Amino acid sequence: MIHLTRLNGPGFVLNPDLIQKAEATPDTVVTLVDGTKYVVAEPVEVLSERVLTHRASVVALAQHLAVLAEEPEPAEEFIATAVPLRPLRSN
Repeated sequence: MIHLTRLNGPGFVLNPDLIQKAEATPDTVVTLVDGTKYVVAEPVEVLSERVLTHRASVVALAQHLAVLAEEPEPAEEFIATAVPLRPLRSN
């Protein structure tokens, strides 16, 4: 998710995968794939940088998780101990 600011002030977060296009008209208008439009305070260049940074962080995290998945887990020492059973009572 990326943080943006509506032109009238309140901030919000947006899934950058839903962005279809962004235009500077002169305000930045973000159009989503479903046709929803947001007018935001950030210039197109800042919006573009935030999207690129978000996507780079997703790729970096995926690579990090792949490396972790390939590393063998440390062997934990497990010492089994016998639990003594109580003798059965005879009636």
